[in-house]
Amino acid sequence: MTWSTVQRAVADWFAQRDWKPFPFQKQVWKAMAEGRSGLLHATTGAGKTYAVWLGALQALVGDPEGSESNRAPAQRVLGHDAIKNAAIPSRGRQSTAAPLTVLWLTPMRALAADTLKALQAPLDALAPVHGGVARWTAGARTGDTASGERSAQSRRLPTVLVTTPESLSLLLARGDAREVLSSVQLVVADEWHELLGNKRGVQVQLAIARLQGWNPALRVWGMSATLGNLEEAMHTLLGQAPGRQGGGSTEGVLVQGRVDKRLVVDTLLPDHPERFSWAGHLGLSMLPAVVRELAGTRTTLVFVNVRSQAEVWYKAILDARPDWAGELAIHHGSLDRGVREWVEAGLKEGRLRAVVCTSSLDLGVDFLPVERVLQIGSAKGIARLLQRAGRSGHAPGRPSRITLVPTHSLELVEAAAARAAVQAGQVEMRASPRRPVDVLVQHLVTVALGGGFEPEALYAEVRRTAAYADLPRAVWQWCLDFVHRGGPSLAVYPDYQRVVPDEGGVWRMPDARLARRHRANIGTIVSDASMVVQVLHGARLGTMEESFLSRLSAGDCFVFAGQVLEMVKIEDMTAYVRRAARGRPTVPRWAGSRMPLSTVLADFVVRQLALAADGDYRSPELKSVRPLLEVQQRWSALPTPGTLLAETLRTREGWHLFLYPFAGRHAHTGLASLFAWRAAQGEAGTFSIAVNDYGLELLSATERDWAALLPELLSTQARPAPGALAAPSTDPAPGADACDLRVPASEALAIRNTANAARADDAAGHPLPEAPHGDPERQALLHEVLASLNATEMARRRFREIARVSGLIFQSHPGERRSARQLQASSQLFFEVFRKYDTTNMLLRQADEEVLSQELDVAQLLAALRRMQGQQRVVRALLRPSPFAFPLMVERFREKLTNEHLADRIARMLAQLDSAADARGPAAEAVPRMQDVVPPDPPLRARRLPKAAASEPPAVDEAPVAPHDPLQSAAAEVRRTLDFSLTAADESAPGGGAKRRRERKPSRPLPRL
Repeated sequence: MTWSTVQRAVADWFAQRDWKPFPFQKQVWKAMAEGRSGLLHATTGAGKTYAVWLGALQALVGDPEGSESNRAPAQRVLGHDAIKNAAIPSRGRQSTAAPLTVLWLTPMRALAADTLKALQAPLDALAPVHGGVARWTAGARTGDTASGERSAQSRRLPTVLVTTPESLSLLLARGDAREVLSSVQLVVADEWHELLGNKRGVQVQLAIARLQGWNPALRVWGMSATLGNLEEAMHTLLGQAPGRQGGGSTEGVLVQGRVDKRLVVDTLLPDHPERFSWAGHLGLSMLPAVVRELAGTRTTLVFVNVRSQAEVWYKAILDARPDWAGELAIHHGSLDRGVREWVEAGLKEGRLRAVVCTSSLDLGVDFLPVERVLQIGSAKGIARLLQRAGRSGHAPGRPSRITLVPTHSLELVEAAAARAAVQAGQVEMRASPRRPVDVLVQHLVTVALGGGFEPEALYAEVRRTAAYADLPRAVWQWCLDFVHRGGPSLAVYPDYQRVVPDEGGVWRMPDARLARRHRANIGTIVSDASMVVQVLHGARLGTMEESFLSRLSAGDCFVFAGQVLEMVKIEDMTAYVRRAARGRPTVPRWAGSRMPLSTVLADFVVRQLALAADGDYRSPELKSVRPLLEVQQRWSALPTPGTLLAETLRTREGWHLFLYPFAGRHAHTGLASLFAWRAAQGEAGTFSIAVNDYGLELLSATERDWAALLPELLSTQARPAPGALAAPSTDPAPGADACDLRVPASEALAIRNTANAARADDAAGHPLPEAPHGDPERQALLHEVLASLNATEMARRRFREIARVSGLIFQSHPGERRSARQLQASSQLFFEVFRKYDTTNMLLRQADEEVLSQELDVAQLLAALRRMQGQQRVVRALLRPSPFAFPLMVERFREKLTNEHLADRIARMLAQLDSAADARGPAAEAVPRMQDVVPPDPPLRARRLPKAAASEPPAVDEAPVAPHDPLQSAAAEVRRTLDFSLTAADESAPGGGAKRRRERKPSRPLPRL
């Protein structure tokens, strides 16, 4: 192969730094030179950026005429003095700069600046010795870009533009979009795994299809470090290109960078692991060990799963080591941009000892001084664990180390399972959403703004994407009608007549006001309305969600940005605060979703339990948690890959069933509701359910022979002609894991009347999402799953996000932002109108589909149901809750009781269970049964018990607690733990923690606005 001058310059640049290209980098360079597209998958810190970027320079930078003949041989070596003394052409001379050639997509705005620096370094080094490179300019365009730079880019874009999917869509919405973007020859999707599985990835697919229509020879490359389905991920990114010019191949190239990189996954073991554990109960008891680990390293990232945990751990570490002030920092997405940039600069310069952070530092940021990563709690997935581990030793040849810090004893098993999965090379797969109508509707309006479209040509273009490859023409026609006149129910409203065809048949958006509103709301990231948090007469600290701040009164204290703040007033969507010297602060809760245990990690957890069942406790984690597992095995059994463990228990609360499918929290929610619904078919009754990542609990107030019911509950054969959405049930509060499923006898008759229920469902305008052709069993099971839940309310919550993305409601207008209450009211109004008058509305169907796929994880639910059918059932009748059943009971208790009463109950149960666990042989039978220990639930679900109930007489066989009884100190310890564990658990949906929040004394109201 004949080398170009750019290739020689790149080789010289590597040699000057004593670098040698990895084989995978050379493979990418060769594929790019041939005009091919592909996906590069390599370990974090292995050199993916240089592989793609230098390949782009070698393939796309033209050789200036006479460059080689006019250069002396000595000048071809890029020595330090040559680079230092060379005259670098001014980047300001835009008239000679090459046009926009490379679009570099990054999933996070925070990565844009670091990515730009990484791309700029080779340009600065190669420009003095190559005139073609000297004409290339680089810039970034994100939501953080200054207005002056944005104005300059409006006149002329740089040669390589680092941007986000949202900013790319804004470019496509320019009237001169084709003129500006048709020169693009390469699109790079950095961290493709972060975009692939959500609507932002679909947004990228549609944008690439648009660019390919303008330039069929467009090269497309993705980069990723943590993906299990590489071929599928590559084909999703590349789509079905319309053909390439210049003889380039249309087939993608999958390049796997196999670089030897040492990864250490270890665990910080608790001094005294408990035999009876619940989510978050270890909590800050691990703080001393964490502080010791931080003291022994130079720079450490302490990852937590949610922002509330970041606030708690940062404050706790700083309270334990106040001398670390200035060396300890906090980083999450709600902090002000200036704060985040200060923290990132401190990490790069090695000034910070530790940073407590969330996923805001998961991706792509190159912090060379970071030696180690701590993960508080389970990472819930192998891909996330690997991604975070890669933040340490982020350079070729340097080892990465991640230390897992369990927040409850069973997470020790997860830690051992995670290491085993990493050693086996197992990573989760991610799939693109299928045909999201809201994203397509938004794209139609964007393209109409960007020069307009002809429906047939755009339909063919959209179908070249993986997400819409099987888009039916009927759905396409519905989308066209929706953007043209708002569908049949909104046809009389001018604001929804957004796109109209002109005389030539080109569909455009003529209304300038609607155009400005659309551009202000482009994107698929949907969050609760936020308020700015600002010190009174001082600096801006960041943003917090309105749903939390609106519940605070003047004088209330809360933790944010690592500080204790006191609310002063709320004015113009800004919360003004002052730093508080005292007061018990509230830990804020952000809207979000609980992260379920991934299927891959769950499978390895069960394998670890199987090792323990065989007496193999060789791993440090299993040795530590051995007391818990031995009690579980002695009282019940340990789950294994070939068995399904079911436990039954009779207490004064009722008849309990505990099942352990290990299918993840979302799937267990659907399974628990399905099983309760099936149990109610034979005999109506009242059920309470609780779920976690390992299993589920069903509690019946009336007698149930759960062992006899198991074959019917686990059947994959659905009831004849079940009716969807017809079963009366009480949907859990947003984010709650436990709920009461009440099926009175009169309503149970309605459930059995399946034909009427199905007709009622059709009349309500909620046709079920279609099942794959030839799978009637799956379709029937979907009917049953939806029949067991209040799916209408779940769909109503999903519809709010869909309405925002599709342009039905707007989170912000030019010059103003709408509150969460306004958005909710608007979306609910549309939801009800469509249900009554537009029953074929595709946005309603999408809401149902997202409930199934995202909130209930129906695919995993059905897979778990079929897997359980093939497993050997191990049924154990318990005398008392097992170590696996105990956390499920606590999950249910914490939804009904205050911290104070819950602490007393848990302490009493722990005392009895520990006593039973200490007993051996026949003595264990003498321990009181748990039906004599666990009192029934209080009749009220209030935050605090009424005074009359505070002194209720003890249950039978219980003695009043003496003033100095050890149980009191145990309860106090549990109470302190609960204060942490409620925030340590993964964040729930909006409002999920409202009923747990402590009651505040009346305080002065906020000033009138």
